[in-house]
This record gives sequence, structure tokens and C-alpha cells, in this order.
Amino acid sequence: MKKIHLTIFSLLIGWYALAQNEPRMLTIQECVEIAIENNLTVRRSQLQLEQSKVNWNQSRANQLPNINLNGNYGYQWGRGVDPTSNDFITQQINFAGAGGSANVTLFNWFRIANTIKQNKLLYQSTEFDLKKAENDISLMVTTVYLNVILNQELVENAEYQLKSSEEQLDRTKKLVAGGALPRTNELELVSQVATNEVNLVNAENARDLAMLNLKQVMLLPSVENIQIVVPEIEVDMLDPMEFTAEDVFLEAVRLMPEIRSAELQVESAVRGVKAAEAGYSPSISASGSFRTNYSDAFQQYVIDESVAPTEMQVPTDYVTTNGVEILQNVQIPAGSIETVEFGDQIDQNLSRSLSLNLNIPIFNNLQARSNVQRAKIGLQQAEIAVMEQKNTLRQTIESSYNDALAASKTFQASQKQVQALEETFRSIQNQYNLGAANFTDYQVASNNLYRAKSDLVRAKYDYIFKRKIIDFYLGKFESL
Repeated sequence: MKKIHLTIFSLLIGWYALAQNEPRMLTIQECVEIAIENNLTVRRSQLQLEQSKVNWNQSRANQLPNINLNGNYGYQWGRGVDPTSNDFITQQINFAGAGGSANVTLFNWFRIANTIKQNKLLYQSTEFDLKKAENDISLMVTTVYLNVILNQELVENAEYQLKSSEEQLDRTKKLVAGGALPRTNELELVSQVATNEVNLVNAENARDLAMLNLKQVMLLPSVENIQIVVPEIEVDMLDPMEFTAEDVFLEAVRLMPEIRSAELQVESAVRGVKAAEAGYSPSISASGSFRTNYSDAFQQYVIDESVAPTEMQVPTDYVTTNGVEILQNVQIPAGSIETVEFGDQIDQNLSRSLSLNLNIPIFNNLQARSNVQRAKIGLQQAEIAVMEQKNTLRQTIESSYNDALAASKTFQASQKQVQALEETFRSIQNQYNLGAANFTDYQVASNNLYRAKSDLVRAKYDYIFKRKIIDFYLGKFESL
């Protein structure tokens, strides 16, 4: 039983290790999603978007009343003021107080309304900035992804070249063994096979480096075992370029997020100017407050109705003709001096206020004027930014369009070159097998064909990528 358990455990460990070593297959869309999720620039843009939303929500909240409550509690000794009666006293007292206030802006010449619209436009602009960051990552991943496919095809080309040389070496060995060819032909082909092995190693190194670059773009560790899904990519699948660079530019101006972001910045700056100009105008607001307090020094005489009042004579303000002071009989009710209870003090000391406020700016150290000037300068800067973005976009599109045309011509020329060199190599190979051509001619023809095929692969993917760039600006960019 122990042996059976050990066998099962070993099989499970082996299966787990095999599962861990299986490569993770990724399409280009999955690579783009991973890169966008991990990219720090995109994360920073997302945080800026959240911050813009906070600013927008705050500007809307500024329409609401501002309400605050406050309170205090303390101990006082020595000479001071009784907070309930405002009398000077010299005793130790405990005191407490509570209050509240509220104010709301009723009208400030649309400053709040324009600020809300300004921050909303800034929020929308930041949304396009985030889209621009995602587009940049998509293009970067597409470039590196195509580079991996390119280097994989170069590896396949090198493998084919090596296999062809090895097959030629096998045939030559048989011919040398039969005495049809000299021994030097075999040795020369051994050298050619070694050269092709070096080319294969170099191609594999370039492929591994391209894969590492893809992992780095996606911010994946280099030990991550991934393989890419190679899509069906044919130049014939691309639409013919039946448009001009100007056509591409006009469409891109309508679609590109960086242009829309810059235009929204201008609209936001216009609202900023209007909000700043409201500083010249009167504003109306309403406010209200309440306040109450308590002190253990606040006392009052409490009448005891169960005890008969005491009669006594007290002087008046009158005197007789003889100068004798006239007294008056008064009744002093019985009672005692007691501290007013907390609840009664809170009720008796409660004060309230409600006011309507008008503020007319007359002179405020030129602050309103400076704010308007700054806002207008910001508007001009935003307008310049739009022109800069459009100029940059035009130059990029014109360069990309010319690059695509040049890449198309290079690809077509490479196709013709490979076709011609294939015929040349086939002819020289037949002559070499018959002994009518020397090894130098065979080697030159073989190396020329290898380089031409490698150049064709590069030209193919260079053209595909540059056409994808044009499709991107036309709004037709799709995953491979």
C-alpha cells in the first residue's frame, strides 16, 4: 500500500509540474488587456480621471447650503465674565455652549454654474486622455507582438535553410562516397551547415529577446511561460490605399482622443473665463444661526409660596418738606437663590438669527481682474494646445502614410527578388549536384536566397504594421 501511495503521489506531483510548465497561450487582444491593466501610465490616467470626477462633484456640491454645528465646555476661575449674564464675577464656574450656522449662495452671477460646466468638461477631457493612454499601449503591444511573429518566421526561415543544407550535405556525402564528387565538396557543405546553425541560433536569440520585450511591455516577469497565438496575417487581406494623407488626417481629427481632449480643454477654459468674470458682479446669499449657553453661576430667586411673605419698610425717592425720608411698606416673598437648571438655561439663553446678504465688489486689490486675465491666458494656451495637437497629428499621419507607401513598394520588390533568387538557387543547385558549378557559386546563391527571404519577412511585417497604423487613424484598427 505504501508503494501504491508513493506512486500516486509521484504521479500527482509530476502532473502538477507539467501543468505549471505548460505555456500560457495569449492572443494579441489578451496581451493588450494585460498591458493596459498593468501599465503605470494608464493607472496614473485613471487616478487623474477619478480626481477630475471629485472636482466636478465638489463644484456641484457648492450649490448646497453650508451647515455647521459647534459646542464648547470649560472651567473658569478668577475675575471674568459670566457667559450667560455678561456680568463681571470673581468665582469659579463651569460653563458650556452650543451653536450652529448655515449659509447658502442664492446668486453669484452664474459663477457656480460655469464652474460646474468647466469641471464637467475637464472630466470629459480626462476620459479622452485615458483613452489616449490605452491607445498608446495598444499600438506598443501591437508593434512588439508583430516583432515576435516576425522573429518566429525568421527562425522558421533559418530552420528551413539549415534543413536544406543538411539534405544537400547528405546527398553530397553519397556522391562523394560513390566517387562522383571530390571530398572538398563535402567539407565545404559541412562549413555551410555550421554557418546555418549559427544563423539559426542568432534567429532564436532574436526571437527570445522579442518575447522578453513583449513581457516587459505587459509588465510580466521574465520567468512567465507564455506563447503567442499567431493569427492569419496576409498582405492580401489589407484594403488597398485608395485615400490620401489628407483624407486620413481629416478622419483622425474627428476620431483621435487627444484632439477631442484638447478641444474640451478649450471649452472648459471658456467656462473658466465666464466664472472669473463673475467676480466683478454682486452676489446674494442667505445665512442663519442659533446660539445658547449654560453657566453654573447663573442664579435666580425662587419664591417659596408655602411661607408667608415678610413685610418691611424700604426708602423711596421722596422726602417730606422737613427733609425726612418717606418709607414704603413692601412685602418680600419667602424663597432662596438657586442655580438655574441646565435645560432652563439652554431654553432661556437661546438666540436665533436669519439674514439676507448682498455683497457688491468695489475694490478687491485687483483680484477679480487678475483672475479674469489668468483665465483668458489659460484659454489662449488651450487654443494653442489644440493647434499643436493637430499639427503633430498631421505630421505623424503624413510620415506614416509615406512610410506605408514605401513599405508596400519594398514588400513588392522583395517578393520579386525572392522569386528570382529561388530560380537562381534552384538552377545552381542542380548544376552543383551535377558538378557543373563550384561550391562558392552554390554558397553565394544559398546565402542570397536566405537573406532575401529574411528581408521579405521583415518587409511583410513592416508593411502590415504601417498599414495598421493608417487603419488606426481611420478608426478601423482591429486586433490581428
